Amino acid sequence: MKNTQVLLAKRPLGEITPDCWEYKSVDVPELEKGQVLVEVHYLSIDPAMRGWMNAGKSYIRPVELGEVFRALGVGKIIASQDDRLAVGTFVSGSVGVQEYAILSGKDLVPVDPSFMALPVYLGTLGMSGMTAYFGMLDTGQPKEGETVVVSGAAGAVGSVAGQIAKLKGCRVVGIAGGADKCRYVVETLGFDACIDYKEGALRKRLSEACPNGVDVFFDNVGGEILDTVLTLINKKARIVICGAISQYNTSRPEGPRNYLSLLVNRAKMEGIVVFDNIPKYGEAAQEMAQWILQGKLNAQYHVETGGIPAFHDTLQKLFAGANIGKMVLQVR
Repeated sequence: MKNTQVLLAKRPLGEITPDCWEYKSVDVPELEKGQVLVEVHYLSIDPAMRGWMNAGKSYIRPVELGEVFRALGVGKIIASQDDRLAVGTFVSGSVGVQEYAILSGKDLVPVDPSFMALPVYLGTLGMSGMTAYFGMLDTGQPKEGETVVVSGAAGAVGSVAGQIAKLKGCRVVGIAGGADKCRYVVETLGFDACIDYKEGALRKRLSEACPNGVDVFFDNVGGEILDTVLTLINKKARIVICGAISQYNTSRPEGPRNYLSLLVNRAKMEGIVVFDNIPKYGEAAQEMAQWILQGKLNAQYHVETGGIPAFHDTLQKLFAGANIGKMVLQVR
């Protein structure tokens, strides 16, 4: 059996280029005790992948040159040397960008495709949803009646974070790129308003949408958007730094210029890394699954086809903002 893999060939300076990847076909080796062979069906395409390509210190080790590139995924076990995981079981885990993955059974979580579509386990019930859940509830701590702003509001994390704030009784204003995304955020996700940052005059339109200021800002974008929101925050506001996709493909990322607003308003800016909450994943997934089944939480996902050869183009589409909801690549 042959396995097509994508390896990291070089570290990019700025934009990700096709020569950053090596596509390789290898034989699938025999399983050892405790291992399973996973036939990969979907891969999670995430902004964090850009950070994993860098050599510097981060919350997780960088992918090494010549290594199969890291990716979360879902698939089906087609061979097993782990008595706890039978052939035919669907699982999620860190499978890498490849058609087949040999993994330790203890590193995988069984999932049920009859309960939720497989991409949902990479989105709302996966790392994206967990990030939104803990970032909003534990770090943002929204209170009923407060105003919450979410950047990247049509994306995998922002769409869930904003819906959670609505469930907690907040006024929620999204920031997204394009009229279609803003319409989706308001009409489908139930946000109170959504600002198209591409139209300009961001501060003016955001202040009109947030007449009582901003109590919680869940930021996935960074850059100018973060600077603008900082001028509108209230006393004791909470700024959740989840990501900064506007800065990932530049060799000289910019930090916030209006950070003194934190001092003036006695506000707090705090980062969220989802892995800090691993012991509580089950509890969060159970609550969000109930919200989905009750129609209170929309679990949107965007599927790109083309298999492993389409990985680079799919990642580029993510950074171009082509997706609404969770971006996944269908491998099989």
